[in-house]
Amino acid sequence: MKFEKELIARSNGVCELSGSSKNLTSYLVEPKTGNYVDDFVYIESELAEQLLGNKTVIANSWHCLNESIWSEVDAVKVVSYRLLQALQTESWAVELLDQMYLEDDVLSWAKATLVDEDAIQHIDSNGVVLNQGDSVVLIKDLDVKGSSLVAKRGTAVRNIRLVHNDPDLIEGKVNGQTIYIRTEFVKK
Repeated sequence: MKFEKELIARSNGVCELSGSSKNLTSYLVEPKTGNYVDDFVYIESELAEQLLGNKTVIANSWHCLNESIWSEVDAVKVVSYRLLQALQTESWAVELLDQMYLEDDVLSWAKATLVDEDAIQHIDSNGVVLNQGDSVVLIKDLDVKGSSLVAKRGTAVRNIRLVHNDPDLIEGKVNGQTIYIRTEFVKK
């Protein structure tokens, strides 16, 4: 990685979250693109694996956030904020979150990848959350209103679009025609 030397210099060769000097790696703080050293944190590999979802998040691994929330590096504060949000079942995490202060632009960055619990979710017939761009399969024959088209069961609908104000509808192309489909008639 082209910023590795700058990260090591910035962090003094230790994890910017825990202070450990073992098995360190760079971690891109999304949704940043990695064009600047400030888009990364230098972190223990074990902690990075938890952040990436490759390993289960172990709450006790993150007591180090007590110090990292005061970092002068925005990427470190963003990672700390996100972890504290994820660990809100822990009383210590709630207390740290209450103490934390982020500038508006840093707070926006921190919230950029967090899931909005109040957001409308589109759910297929099996209870799976649908996302923009997913592919789904029709689970029954559907008569398309306003045309003679019958969308057959088993038809794949690729690159769906979510209807933003109606969680029961998605939009997709069947036989070259764009149609609205009720989510109860598709599966991911």
